[in-house]
Amino acid sequence: MGSKAQSAASGMALFDERPFFEKALTHGVQHGLIHADKLDIIRADAPKGMVQIARHFGSEFLRPELEKAKDRLINLVSLNLQHESGGDLQTAAQMLRDHSFLSRSKGGSDLLKALIVMPQNTHFGMSEARSFADEHIPLLERWSLKSYADYQAEYAKRKQVADIVDAAIWCAAQFDLDIDTLHEEGKDAEAVVRTTLLLGLTRRTDMPDWPTFQQLILALRKKYAASGQLPPLSVPKGLPREWHAAVETLKQSVLADWPRIMDSTATPKKLFDQTPAFLGRYFWLDDGLAEVDDYERSVSATWAKTTGGHEDEGSLLTLLLCVAAGSTPKTLLTEKAAATLVRKIRKSGLDGEAATHFVKTHAPVQFQADYVDMWQSFLEDALPTLRSDADYALHDALAVLRRECNVST
Repeated sequence: MGSKAQSAASGMALFDERPFFEKALTHGVQHGLIHADKLDIIRADAPKGMVQIARHFGSEFLRPELEKAKDRLINLVSLNLQHESGGDLQTAAQMLRDHSFLSRSKGGSDLLKALIVMPQNTHFGMSEARSFADEHIPLLERWSLKSYADYQAEYAKRKQVADIVDAAIWCAAQFDLDIDTLHEEGKDAEAVVRTTLLLGLTRRTDMPDWPTFQQLILALRKKYAASGQLPPLSVPKGLPREWHAAVETLKQSVLADWPRIMDSTATPKKLFDQTPAFLGRYFWLDDGLAEVDDYERSVSATWAKTTGGHEDEGSLLTLLLCVAAGSTPKTLLTEKAAATLVRKIRKSGLDGEAATHFVKTHAPVQFQADYVDMWQSFLEDALPTLRSDADYALHDALAVLRRECNVST
């Protein structure tokens, strides 16, 4: 009879839909872990937490908002306790005993904030900074009422994305490429890792531009195509262990691509730049000058390609500023690209002579003197602001670029 009763009790536990906080609190009281004085403290703290939450998401003066705030408070505490304890009621009860009720609510909120800013997309041009801001509050409002199972499912999905992104950032750093460059290039994180794996088959120490990438593929074909064997790809030396699984998966994708990479009937350009299945699948730096120099040797062709036919003052200053900063030459920048360019200038400096040399090498001879004078005048007026550390929010620097260059808003 005792066994049957125990079995029935176990069955009831499986369908216990109470919040995890309530189960942990009950367990703590029943097992002597939480005493009356602690219950009194929790009773006193709970209304304070409700008001804080209601104020954060709406108004603490409306009863419906306070009712939702109560549900959010309990849910946040439950989320924190279940996550930190691994679902063990004994551990959760001890946490309630040893920590304040409101600190568990904050812990749950912190978990959700960290989740919300995790990347959902591996494309660097679409990823956002991983810091919680006011714009994320509506998402926090929704997530504060979701279950722990929902949290776990979303975390698992985003963790896969984050691991790939973080592995790509680490790989890029091995070739002296920073996160700003990756955002500027706007490629997928998977592409960065796949190219890194190919580079592991060579002695190259820099990330290739397009002409160099073509040479890389041709060299690999010369070395491996005749053998018909899969290459000895390996996870990059020093890669943190937590990202090995993500890189291992991408290694298998490179091996799956290998027969087509070795197919000499398709030129690198046709395979990687014209075949839909391979577009964006591998990474190279979009160095417009390198590509132009590779295919178009004449001065007029180089100037025409880089300016795109736009020779107004704003377009040319934008182009020369990119050249001086060592970035991809462009005649129009987005707000985000302009901010990235300013940060790059402040971090790595600006080579004004590189832009002057570019004009003297590629611009039509009859306009070179005027373009150099225009560039020097711009530098004299704008450079102090572009370099100023006092303008940490970039407001003044971006104002200069909007006024003098081509920046889309």
